[in-house]
Amino acid sequence: MFRFCKKTTMNSLTLFLLSIVLFFIGLLGFALNRKNLLLIIFSLELSILAINFNFFIASFYLDDILGQIFGVFILTIAAAETSIGLAILIIYYRI
Repeated sequence: MFRFCKKTTMNSLTLFLLSIVLFFIGLLGFALNRKNLLLIIFSLELSILAINFNFFIASFYLDDILGQIFGVFILTIAAAETSIGLAILIIYYRI
């Protein structure tokens, strides 16, 4: 049934390119949208997660646990940053 489909694998270069594209989408969203605070937070999160994805790919490719440890620290910092940003946004719209 699927004999014409090729079996493709994603190598590390493809994953690095995906990370770079996600990072630049986040930067573009941050640069083009200066008025909506919620979209700025989302764009910043997308950029941080792209960097985090890059650390995970590099640690898997180099067979090193250090990149995954950095990734976990970055995830916790990004979660704290998002929660603080959303709390400030809620306080701002209540007043």
